[in-house]
Amino acid sequence: MITDKLLRLSDAQAILGADLAATDVIDLLQARDIGEGTDLYMVVTVITAFTAGTSIEFIVKGSTDATIVTGDTTLGTSGAIAQANLTAGAQFFVRINPQFASTGQRYIGAFYDVTGTFTAGTVTTDIVLDVSDPKKFYSSGFSVT
Repeated sequence: MITDKLLRLSDAQAILGADLAATDVIDLLQARDIGEGTDLYMVVTVITAFTAGTSIEFIVKGSTDATIVTGDTTLGTSGAIAQANLTAGAQFFVRINPQFASTGQRYIGAFYDVTGTFTAGTVTTDIVLDVSDPKKFYSSGFSVT
C-alpha cells in the first residue's frame, strides 16, 4: 500500500464528540488521475486509541461542494466499529464503489459517524489503490523439495 500526500483526507485528526467530516477533500477537477478504472480504497489508521465512546462508522462521501455533510452521496462504508476495536495501530479499509452511468461528484471526502462521546482518539485517512495486511505473518524454517 502506497500513500500519497495529495490523497490524504485527514492527518492525526481528533474525533471526539459529534459526527464530523475529514479536514480535507479531493477535488476531482484538478488535473490528476486518482485511479479511474481501478479499485480505490479509503484506509483509516488509528493513531491514538479511542476511549469512552461507543462506535464509529467510517464513510466515503461524494459531494458537489467541498463541504462533506451527512446527506452527501455515500460511496462506501465500514459499518459501525466498536470502541474496543479502535486501538492504536488498527487499520480499517473501505472500498469506494464505482459510480457507473452517472456524472459522478466533484469532491471525495471522509465522514465519521460517531455514536457516543469519545474522550480521546485520532485517525489518519488516505485514499489508496490497494490494501495490504502487514500484520499477517507466516512461519519460517520450512523447506521446499
